[in-house]
Amino acid sequence: MKYLKLIRFQNLLMLAFMQLVFRYLFLGQSYVDLALTDFNYILLVIATVCIAAGGYVINNIMDQDTDEIAKPQNRVVGVSISETVAYNWYIGLTIVGVGIGFYLSNVIYKPTFASMFILVATLLYMYATSFKQIPVLGNVVVALMLSTSIIIIGLFDILPAIDVDNRFRMKEAFDILMHYAIFAFIINLIREIVKDLEDMDGDYQSGINTLPIAIGVQKTKIIVGVLTVLSIGILAYYVNSNLFELDYVVYYAMVLIVGPLIYFGVKLMNAANKKEFHHLSLVLKIILFFGILSVAVIVFNLKLANA
Repeated sequence: MKYLKLIRFQNLLMLAFMQLVFRYLFLGQSYVDLALTDFNYILLVIATVCIAAGGYVINNIMDQDTDEIAKPQNRVVGVSISETVAYNWYIGLTIVGVGIGFYLSNVIYKPTFASMFILVATLLYMYATSFKQIPVLGNVVVALMLSTSIIIIGLFDILPAIDVDNRFRMKEAFDILMHYAIFAFIINLIREIVKDLEDMDGDYQSGINTLPIAIGVQKTKIIVGVLTVLSIGILAYYVNSNLFELDYVVYYAMVLIVGPLIYFGVKLMNAANKKEFHHLSLVLKIILFFGILSVAVIVFNLKLANA
């Protein structure tokens, strides 16, 4: 159990679930050519999860003082696991993730793509050791990491399989992945800022200069509110422009994505304490989950429409 907390197993499960949804409930049902075998795709998921787990471990190591103040009940490193053991986990997980990345890059005859895994591992280390102390930059880096885990599917599973005959169909699939990557980035960016609001006391006492500490709670809430309104506007426009003829998708998006975003925005206005900000963070996590799952609803609705 202590090791599951060290690597934040629930978050990793969500990451793996997301990549499996895109492969087997979207790409696998969309009649597109794929570069990776099932075995190699599972390796891609494992590589992504290992690098993300390594990022959580190094973050836990660097957050010992902050967690002692803000989340003493969740602290693992220095309590049930020594710092040395935690570092060994970080090194092992990162080596496995990057190593698999090198293997897969050679499988698809794109050896330079291995640099993606090195870049992500480096950014996660830089986030834990320095970027998180720079307002906004740390939030952007974390949000980008989730987006990258979607983009990497297109780079490894779609791009190498493109040829003259399937180029148009493959481009459509790749574009949809990019749209979901943008959605994941925006929602996760909002969530990271909300988590800074939730952890403000611990960050302040630990000397970490997050956005709420730098500009204050009210101004930070205004920024989050603006991002939320923009998200609702972009989603409504996208559904109206691209998915309006798919009734189930429209209902799904309105009820399980746009509706909760509106709820989030309303609750944000009066949120003032750690418990309320934690609730808002959970709402965003649920929105992200249903947002990712919507790709399966799109495929299902398209099949019904074409039946």
